[in-house]
Amino acid sequence: MNRLFNKAAQNVHGWERAVSVGGGLMLLGKGLRRGGVGGMVQIVMGGMAVFRGISGHSEAKRMLAETNEKAASMDQRYSHMPLDSEVHSPDFESPSVSMPDTTPMGHESHPDSRRGATS
Repeated sequence: MNRLFNKAAQNVHGWERAVSVGGGLMLLGKGLRRGGVGGMVQIVMGGMAVFRGISGHSEAKRMLAETNEKAASMDQRYSHMPLDSEVHSPDFESPSVSMPDTTPMGHESHPDSRRGATS
């Protein structure tokens, strides 16, 4: 039980906790008055919101933040890479026309780096 109220695991703070508790209590009350299957759904959702607000931890919020961190770490910026329709476009039929640069951004060769390299 202490693990549920661990301050290090809290990812819901301040107003977010207060809104979770208030909204959860409201859903509990509506569910109790309504009854039936719909009321049971409201009771369950209200209980989950109250628990989230009291414990200060949301597993869904943790998973979402983890997914965003993974996406940000895997994000690579690329310059324009030609589409198939561009490659076969009449604009590129002439040999004097070169294809757009497809080098990943940040990996371009710079004039200074070419001078220092010996082949």
